[in-house]
Amino acid sequence: MPLNYDKLINWSAEAVDQCYSTKDTILYALGIGLGQDPLDQKQLPFVYEKNLRSLPTMATILCYPFGWLHKAEAGITRLKLVHAEQGIQIHKPIPTEGELTGSTIVTSIIDKGKDKGALIYSERRVCDKETGDLIFTATATTFCRADGGFGGPSGPTKPAPETPTRAPDLVCELPTLPQAALIYRLCGDTNPLHIEPEVGRRAGFQGPLLHGLCTFGVAGHAILKTMCDYDETKLASLDARFSAPVYPGESLRTEIWRDDDGIRFRSSVSARASVVLSGMAKLKD
Repeated sequence: MPLNYDKLINWSAEAVDQCYSTKDTILYALGIGLGQDPLDQKQLPFVYEKNLRSLPTMATILCYPFGWLHKAEAGITRLKLVHAEQGIQIHKPIPTEGELTGSTIVTSIIDKGKDKGALIYSERRVCDKETGDLIFTATATTFCRADGGFGGPSGPTKPAPETPTRAPDLVCELPTLPQAALIYRLCGDTNPLHIEPEVGRRAGFQGPLLHGLCTFGVAGHAILKTMCDYDETKLASLDARFSAPVYPGESLRTEIWRDDDGIRFRSSVSARASVVLSGMAKLKD
């Protein structure tokens, strides 16, 4: 069954309401690696209920409609889906607990051609359930590797992030825990690719992979640490394109450049010299 363009372009995923607690907020921070140094006073507010604060990248796991592209009528080859890009725009600080409601729509579908796959662009707007205030907007690009050639539009596509050729202004290296995927999956993404060694090997990898959105969170941590001095209210947006997988326990080296448009960054696995994501962030005035 080919990708159903008409069905998907008019798709509006059912609203997702999510009630979460301070434990969920702390779990997310632990999942992306905060708290590894028990003497780090600046990370403590994100992993301790006393004066707790939420990380901006927690937006990626809130009110997410898991499985919405897996329905048979979409015509997508489920095993060939790849999370290609992720973006967040923070409108108001994310509450440390409460109830949010989110709605997801498809904004564009691009046919890259037969044997070249398809791109599905989507947007999720999440509001406070009680007040209706818009808290954040999350955008994503899904690469459907086996579903091109359905006769859809061939563009426009988002341009690849530009990385400066000069030396970075700042570098931040952060380790990931060997058990990072085991913790992060408790935030909602229970795909066995991230926990079962045999599933990882069947997919062509050495073993279980770290979640892409966990990697996104580590890169966000690097920006928060180096550019915001752990003041989460300073981060306005973060956008990244994924380019390679990460294994739990690997360290991520994030290179950061300041320019007139904001902050450009690139994260690599130190041991393999493999670029895993790159993108851009903006700070609030």
